[in-house]
Amino acid sequence: MSSKGGGSTALTLRNYRLASDTDKPKVTGLVNEKLLSDYLHHVFPASHLPRPPLASLSLRKPLGFQDLGAHLERLLTEGEPTEDTRDQPVDGCLGPLTVVLDHTSGFEGLLFVDDDLLGVIGHSNFSSIRATTCVYRGKSILMSRPPLSSLRWCTEGVGDTPDSYAYDGNRVRKWNVTTTNYGKSWAAGDIVSCLIDLDEGTITFCLNGQSLGTAFSNIKMGPGVAYFPAISLSFKESVAFNFGSRPLRYPVEGYLPLQNPPTADLLRAHKLLGYIKTVLSTTLDTQVLEKDSACWSLHGEPTTLVTLAHIFNYFAPLMCKVYLVEDVLMNFLLGILEGGGSVDEHPLIQQLLDLFWLLMEDYEVNECLKQLMMSLLRAYRFSPIIPDLGFQIHYLRLTTAILRHEKSRKYLLSNVLYPFIVVFFYIKTPLRVKEAGLEELIPTTWWPTRFDKESKDESAEERLRRRAYERGCQRLKKRIEVVEELQVQILKLMLNNKDKGTGEASRYIFLNKFRKFLQENATLCPPEYMVCFLHRLITAVRSYWDEGKMRNPGCVSSDEAYVPPQLFYNGKVDYFDLQRLGGLLSHLKKTLKDDLASKANILMDPAEIQATSMDDLDEEEESGSAQRPFGAVAMGGALARPSWLSSPTLGRANRFLSTAAVSLMTPRRPLAPPEKVKVRTLAVEQRTEEDIEGSHGNDGLLLGRPLEEPDHPITEKSLLEILDGIVMMYNLSVHQQLGKMVVVSDDVHEYAVALKDTEEKIARCPARRPDILEELQKSQKVFAEKLNHLSRRLAWINATIYCKDKMLDVYWLLRVCILTIQHADNTGTLFAFAPEFYLNVAMNSYSSLKNYFSPSNCMDQLPGYEDTLTQLAAILAKHFADPRIVGTDIKDSLMQALASYVCYPQSLRAVERIPEEQRVSMMRNLLAPYEQRPWAQTNWILVRLWRGCGFGYRYTRLPHLLKTKPEDTNLPSLQKPCPSLLLQRHMAELLSLDKDMAASFLNSVLNQLNWAFSEFIGMIQEIQQAAERPERNFVDTRQLKVCATCFDLSVSLLRVLEMTVTLVPQIFLDWTRPSAELLLRRLAQLLNQVLNRVTAERNLFDRVVNLRLPGLESVDHYPILVAVTGILVRILVDCERQGVSRAASVLLSDPCFQLHSIQHLLGEGETSPAAAVLPQTPAVHPGDPAAAPAERKHFSLHAYTDYIHEEEEQKVEQMLAFLTIESKQAAASTPTSEEDLCPICYAHSISAVFKPCSHKSCKACINQHLMNNKDCFFCKATITGVEDYSKKPTAS
Repeated sequence: MSSKGGGSTALTLRNYRLASDTDKPKVTGLVNEKLLSDYLHHVFPASHLPRPPLASLSLRKPLGFQDLGAHLERLLTEGEPTEDTRDQPVDGCLGPLTVVLDHTSGFEGLLFVDDDLLGVIGHSNFSSIRATTCVYRGKSILMSRPPLSSLRWCTEGVGDTPDSYAYDGNRVRKWNVTTTNYGKSWAAGDIVSCLIDLDEGTITFCLNGQSLGTAFSNIKMGPGVAYFPAISLSFKESVAFNFGSRPLRYPVEGYLPLQNPPTADLLRAHKLLGYIKTVLSTTLDTQVLEKDSACWSLHGEPTTLVTLAHIFNYFAPLMCKVYLVEDVLMNFLLGILEGGGSVDEHPLIQQLLDLFWLLMEDYEVNECLKQLMMSLLRAYRFSPIIPDLGFQIHYLRLTTAILRHEKSRKYLLSNVLYPFIVVFFYIKTPLRVKEAGLEELIPTTWWPTRFDKESKDESAEERLRRRAYERGCQRLKKRIEVVEELQVQILKLMLNNKDKGTGEASRYIFLNKFRKFLQENATLCPPEYMVCFLHRLITAVRSYWDEGKMRNPGCVSSDEAYVPPQLFYNGKVDYFDLQRLGGLLSHLKKTLKDDLASKANILMDPAEIQATSMDDLDEEEESGSAQRPFGAVAMGGALARPSWLSSPTLGRANRFLSTAAVSLMTPRRPLAPPEKVKVRTLAVEQRTEEDIEGSHGNDGLLLGRPLEEPDHPITEKSLLEILDGIVMMYNLSVHQQLGKMVVVSDDVHEYAVALKDTEEKIARCPARRPDILEELQKSQKVFAEKLNHLSRRLAWINATIYCKDKMLDVYWLLRVCILTIQHADNTGTLFAFAPEFYLNVAMNSYSSLKNYFSPSNCMDQLPGYEDTLTQLAAILAKHFADPRIVGTDIKDSLMQALASYVCYPQSLRAVERIPEEQRVSMMRNLLAPYEQRPWAQTNWILVRLWRGCGFGYRYTRLPHLLKTKPEDTNLPSLQKPCPSLLLQRHMAELLSLDKDMAASFLNSVLNQLNWAFSEFIGMIQEIQQAAERPERNFVDTRQLKVCATCFDLSVSLLRVLEMTVTLVPQIFLDWTRPSAELLLRRLAQLLNQVLNRVTAERNLFDRVVNLRLPGLESVDHYPILVAVTGILVRILVDCERQGVSRAASVLLSDPCFQLHSIQHLLGEGETSPAAAVLPQTPAVHPGDPAAAPAERKHFSLHAYTDYIHEEEEQKVEQMLAFLTIESKQAAASTPTSEEDLCPICYAHSISAVFKPCSHKSCKACINQHLMNNKDCFFCKATITGVEDYSKKPTAS
């Protein structure tokens, strides 16, 4: 028999039934009567007689096709119960025959119930629902799948009542008026059995078939007392029930489900399946016939098919019932594969599927395959984890066998598998290590506090433990790889593009469904499912990609895969409403239509552009926002999670239950038709192979190739769209899951540190304190047990998520995004059509490789790692200020990524390796004025390029924070200094050559510094006032955070000024430059203000710092004073004499200058150097004796010898001596008369005269005024020029 989807014969079901017409009693038309009779008696023996061999059948009443129907009916009715239990309720139960959840009256709160009324999701803080059937006697069982709040039996209502008995696996407690500890913790995927015995008055719960013991005894019984099964759920919690509509996974002897199984149908189905098996096995061995073998060989196959047609006349209707499919058919098919071997070695499954399509009506085979696949999916999803993953392998093998059948595969792809398909590619992580058998698989545990290779301080015992642990991890990895290989085989079957015998190839069905899945479910599907799906899909796509490369050597290999830019603008691929780099698609079509025509030969219809614009406008009005979040399209603003993702029944939920409204249907907002915003005319699901691959001059997906794109084949076009979907899928949900699972590794580290600390305390514990020793030993045992558990869980997570293979997948995705961005960038203005998520995935995948996979797998070992870093650096450097990118979110992300990039030595060296032109352009963009753009990240980048070169700026953490534990040592701000002299040189050259840019940049820096420090001072004043009030006050944590941020910004801005003064001092000191004097005066003014505020005796800053409030840890004297000192040393010590003289003159002439502020830096002035505070001085808290003024000590640079070099200290002392002399000379000089002082500031002498009005002021005042206003201070005349003014000497 053929195994090709039933397409190999022209006979139909109707043809076979003609053979049993009563008007042809003597002629079968197939074989002679005796041979046929013997064959039929062999297939359908009397049930009370053993089955005789076909060749030695004794004489009996002849049996032909005309009698077969009646004979088969007699056989099927033998042994059936006299009363069909389907029409009778279970003894001891009251309610409908089909038990479901009571969605009409038996609920409280807001619920989301599945179509089958067996699964439910909570959509309020607390909601409950019960079943439609109650139990009043006997022993009953039901099964449910958490997560949920509690599972209960109750007599009335659905809440907590005296006769309500509940088990809560989240809190591991039982509830009945009061609560006590009971049972084990449950997790998603567990199966809880609820047993009630109303003969003995007990209630028991089981978890995955293991009894948790009797929970309640002596429960209320008797007349009028009946118990409903019920549940309570919190928001987003879900549960699926099995009251008996499907076979119980863990039946318990003596207990019956609430719903009777279809006993008669089960008996019939088993008999009919036995007949089918006999027919097929007899057909395979025709040599048992001693006579007429030639005739049998000639007509045997038609005879077999007619026989099977009679069997399927009874069998087909039964296979539409889920209970029978799961209990009979699925178990039969699983039994075929139990012998082992490859799936190809078991052709019987293919033959059965051929018969299904040949002998069953379309609606019957469709329903049968649907129920079979959903049963397999449920079985795979909820199968327990065992060491060899045998259950998962078993179900995946059967899934593979079914999908090998071409016609079945195409039907399932088109109508069943999406969106549930991702479940087949998930390998769940066991929460209970012991039950999963990991203790036997990994007998030796190891908790790495460091993940590097063998080190010298590793003892021999530790080395042996680590190696034994690694061997156990490798064993686990090999077993997981078996499951992963089966999953990849399933995907390869779905991606087959050669199976065109029964219509469209599987790949194109998969592609259209996959795209729709991304649109409607990708953001809502559990991320842990999507991670596994992504890795299997990458493996399958790369396999097909490389096969195509072998067939066509001119194609691109998968190592150099990318998505060509024309997919982004030719309308062949649906990107839904995802944001483009240049903004809304409708706007881009309108503004770039000429570029599309000239570069890509794509003409836009003006009417379509107008219609699209109007549709976008309407959509903005409806949603209140031009940019709706992805996912809101599919859900229409309704509840955010469809039931198949939360409810284990995998049904499509469409019922909302609310106490206020029993029947509440939330309308789903229809998806906008693709024609509204896309160029193409076909919806995704309507596309054909020709639309995708193209033919006869039609480029398909690659329509509109720009001139910059090379004219050579890349790969099969369908693979390009799948690749694009993979990138989108990573962006939507995979990246967040990679970050989430790192928590287990962090927990291992924290417990390992705690265990080591406890062991050290045990070693130091005095012998006279056995009580302390006992408590420490208890803690040691708890930490060790927790580490044993976590280390085995970590082994599983590393094998499934963070292993080297998965790291290579993410790295490949990073390479794909980099190449795609490069190709799109080459198209010029058309780059604006590229979706934002390509840049997001490039940044996020690099972040995950650096932070999530390391250090267990090092990035340095990746192929081409340095080149990839350099290419990514070039993308960040070019596009963070790219005018083609308009989205503020993506621009901020690019800026933040670049800021993080320059914090690490390897990535900073990559920035230095990009072409010089790009480096200079990057620095020019960084030096643009800070106004009208997010400047904080820009300033942070410049600071990181300088850190390690500034005055006392070589620290990783601030001195006063060394004894505190950082939240995350991997934060960019906690990396060791790694300055870039090359980029500093570019900055110096740009500021030296471009005077206008230098002036505007420094003015913006000074403006922001003035704002940040003023805000900081205002906030600490409010904090101090709140602290001094007699009543108990709490300062808002947000206010503290903003205050600390303003302080950090002030410090970083001062460091940028220090960097500028050091690299290009002439900006301030060369007064031939237009703005030099003004900049120097503004700088001196701000420095004096900062010094006066921070160094004043018993000032506001001191009092707030000594409070040591949480959130203000970074606020301290050291960071801000050393930054100011660095600037002063540079302009007063390190510069040439003329510059020093100018700087000193401006500084001393500022009315805010106070010499004791400079003396304060060295602990001099009002206090002696001996009173200087050490960096390790404990924090002073209000109310402590140390807080008294007599004990308060002061800041001094002398105390920070580990941070400030001796040479730097000498320069500060030299500066102080110089300023002391200069200030004395200035004080002794002839004072300026009041008439000669500037009438604006009264601080400087008149030095400028305005033209044409001849009014006068100092240069600083007029220059600062002219930055914003051209009118005279006094007469409001327009100033056309400013000339130097010097007072003529008066005659003596």
